[in-house]
Amino acid sequence: MDPRLETLRTQAPGLVDDADSLEALDAVEQQVVGRASPIAEIRRGLGQLPAEERPIVGRAVKEVADEIAVLVDRRRSVLEDEAETALLAADAVDLTVPMDERATGTHHLITSTIDEIVDIFVGLGYRVADGPEVETGWYNFDALNTPADHPARAESDTLYVDFGEPEDEMLLRTQTSPMQARYMQDHDPPVHVVVPGRVFRNETLDATHSPVFHQVEGLAVDTDITFGDLKGTLEHFAREFFGPSTGTRFRPHFFPFTEPSAEVDVTCFGCDGSGCKVCGGPGWVEVLGCGMVDPAVFDAVGYDSAGVTGFAFGMGVERMAMARHGLTHIRHLWENDLRVLGQFR
Repeated sequence: MDPRLETLRTQAPGLVDDADSLEALDAVEQQVVGRASPIAEIRRGLGQLPAEERPIVGRAVKEVADEIAVLVDRRRSVLEDEAETALLAADAVDLTVPMDERATGTHHLITSTIDEIVDIFVGLGYRVADGPEVETGWYNFDALNTPADHPARAESDTLYVDFGEPEDEMLLRTQTSPMQARYMQDHDPPVHVVVPGRVFRNETLDATHSPVFHQVEGLAVDTDITFGDLKGTLEHFAREFFGPSTGTRFRPHFFPFTEPSAEVDVTCFGCDGSGCKVCGGPGWVEVLGCGMVDPAVFDAVGYDSAGVTGFAFGMGVERMAMARHGLTHIRHLWENDLRVLGQFR
């Protein structure tokens, strides 16, 4: 046998076994059986050998080449299995690794506050109504006993869409109270209704005021309603909304469409009356206005002011939310900062 074949047969197994990757194995295969290998050189020289030696050398070359092919195929199968195992390991999903948590949606604090307020009154038998945000001057002012020279009707306070004679005025409603008149025009007494909605005023944005905010209006009308009914209703609401130990205080006030009128304070839930950032010191927080419906309002909508009585109340939703949660600036409700809003899920 050609000494080159003997050397190749001896060295090939070690070269093949030492190949640690498919690329390295391809390089070894080229080295031992490729065009520049001893086997290729011997094959190219077969034609120069004597005729009787050609078959012998040819069989020897084939024998060695076949042995090397078996070694290469076996090693390639092993390396392919190892490569596939490594690939599967790299693609494996570690089910023990915590997943990234995505923020889930929730109701905005204003929406949830409105829903909670309304639910309390629905539990007392009140119905829910809504009305137009673009309102007439008659419903927003005249029907509510607000005279033409009242400061609230000035352009400095009210956002007018069409400013003119009272019967032609169109404006962005300054309160949800116009629905008192609208609802009573369409419904005979007894009436028990709450009206949540958005309102608009020409105000400068500061810690507690915004030109756009929300209110919940309430109205109760029947043949024998007293201020005691109003007081009992709002005391019940305060306990339900702020907590069972909440106290209330009614202070005389003035509203054109109620007489007598009052503002309602609740005991501060941020302190025991010693003073805190929620109440500012006195231990009380103002939350809403109320009063007995003025007979002039009943006359404006066609009710018999001598035969019925009623009360009305209105509260700012933002004020209620800020008071309840100790928010220091109304902008926190509008900036849509999820770090803030997420605290009120």
